[in-house]
Amino acid sequence: MRTYRLSPRRAAWVVCGVCLGLLAARPAAAQRKYLVEVGVAPLYTSYDGLTDLGGSIGGLARLGVWLPARFEIEGEGSYSKPKTKSASIGVGVTTISGSVLYNIPLGRTSFAHARVGIGSTSYGTCPAVSVTGSGPCGSTSGLIAGGGLRFGLSPTLFVRADGVISHSSAKVSALTSTGGDSTVGFSNFGVSLGVGLMLGSRRIVDSDKDGVLDSKDKCPDTPPGALVDRNGCPTDSDKDGVYDGLDRCPGTQAGVRVDGNGCPVDSDKDGVPDGVDRCPDTPAGAAVDADGCPRDSDKDGVPDGIDRCPDTPAGAAVDQLGCPGDADGDGVLDGLDRCPNTPPGTRVNAFGCPLGESGQQPQIKPNIDSARGPTGRPTPKLPSPTGPGAPQPIVLTGVGFAPGSARLTPQSRPVLDSVAKALLASPNQHVEIAVHTDQAGAPVALQHLSQLRAEAVRRYLISRQVPFQWLTAKGYGGAEPVTSDTTSAGKAQNRRVEIRPAPTGQ
Repeated sequence: MRTYRLSPRRAAWVVCGVCLGLLAARPAAAQRKYLVEVGVAPLYTSYDGLTDLGGSIGGLARLGVWLPARFEIEGEGSYSKPKTKSASIGVGVTTISGSVLYNIPLGRTSFAHARVGIGSTSYGTCPAVSVTGSGPCGSTSGLIAGGGLRFGLSPTLFVRADGVISHSSAKVSALTSTGGDSTVGFSNFGVSLGVGLMLGSRRIVDSDKDGVLDSKDKCPDTPPGALVDRNGCPTDSDKDGVYDGLDRCPGTQAGVRVDGNGCPVDSDKDGVPDGVDRCPDTPAGAAVDADGCPRDSDKDGVPDGIDRCPDTPAGAAVDQLGCPGDADGDGVLDGLDRCPNTPPGTRVNAFGCPLGESGQQPQIKPNIDSARGPTGRPTPKLPSPTGPGAPQPIVLTGVGFAPGSARLTPQSRPVLDSVAKALLASPNQHVEIAVHTDQAGAPVALQHLSQLRAEAVRRYLISRQVPFQWLTAKGYGGAEPVTSDTTSAGKAQNRRVEIRPAPTGQ
């Protein structure tokens, strides 16, 4: 039987290699909590050559207590009866040891382990023949180290394999010229293969299936699919309220509103998500800035993207598509044209006014048509300069504009449709569209706004087939109030659109 001497340095290298191999093994989550382990196994021990003992088979028993963090304290006792090689005398060898084990899960019911500890070995009665290498006498103590594997036959029953190296020192009888004993160090190696039974173990569960066992899970109700931290709590990298793993848009900008999938919501479809969009009601198709607000490069009130004429000169009156008009065809745009009803062919200056005197327009004739317009409204009777007394302008009740703009409200259209029908029923009748504002603002700005509004009404009537030569647009600002009342009701009364006879010479 093969025996050999293993030096302390070589034994240390072997133990370190075993421990590194076990620690490099890929750990897996254990599914049970273990409390007490009992086990038995046959044992083969190979003794150091200095012991004068041959290898032998014996048996061992062990008892272990599992601690938190995968540690275990284990006590072990073994017995074998090897024979001396020099005299073939049997020597009973008893070893008792205590070790600390670190267990590494390799699956649900399998483990690797590394161990260190101390042990005491009793070699029984000394051999009768005292010769060099006759073996140790009495008891020795030393360090032990090793490792092993457990393979689960069931959640509580294991097949266990171990390898252990023990290093001790003892006095050995030696015949020398002077006689006496000497102290030497030696190492023994043992392997065992047996069974272990876990007592008092219980199953560890992961109720929310997040990979963190309930015993360590601080958030036991994690939704399925959510990623969790080491404590079992869901993570939310972009802080949008939708957990990682469930978030289909994981890089959402801070402050953006998201849907149930964690993706940004963009109600007005302008490319700027809700939550950071400062203008959430942008019209469809409008170009916006980084804040989600429409851009209006030419400042005509029609946003870029919708504006088909993006280079409109400042002050020009535009339609809903942002394009300026030139109703009298004199080459000066409406809104900039100070004489908007120049007869065709008349040479004008830069302000749209004739260079010479213009001819007189025909006199307005009374309109007494009372036919009903397309919406059932009575068609207004247009003012006549030939009636008794001074002609009174007609206030077009219901015609209004969006605040601060020259954009007609939808409610204005039926009223203006009736006006158009009345004008068409009395051909060659020339009227002035007079628009008034309240007095809340700078006079110049109010006059300009009222002029733009008058042009808007004129363009609408022209779109209803009224000849443009019949219509003059004039804005009066707040210069002609009908009441001095400064309350909201009084201001509303001063804001009005009138139809009146065109002044002679226009």
